[in-house]
Amino acid sequence: MSPREFLDLIRKVMDAEPRQRERGADEVTDHLSAYSAAEAAALATILSATASCEKGHEALEAQLHAILELTSTGHVNLGHISRLSEINLKELPIPLREYVTDLLEG
Repeated sequence: MSPREFLDLIRKVMDAEPRQRERGADEVTDHLSAYSAAEAAALATILSATASCEKGHEALEAQLHAILELTSTGHVNLGHISRLSEINLKELPIPLREYVTDLLEG
């Protein structure tokens, strides 16, 4: 992945608009084999931070899915996604609560 493509992807993941963040997270999963170890770890860290602040359930679900897919690369550890522990699980539908819990339990 070129630096320009990587930065464009980060911009999408961090967009002010929830729908764009959702699309950006979906796009993360389209390029799993293209990421270096550092890129996969950085994306997981950024997605974890955005997910911890996310208000839209659709965007949050896409972010959590992208994080799960990034963990499959072997380059992401619990430290990269630790911001997920800041999510108030009581405010989430049960399936999203389980998603967050599963990710944090490894």
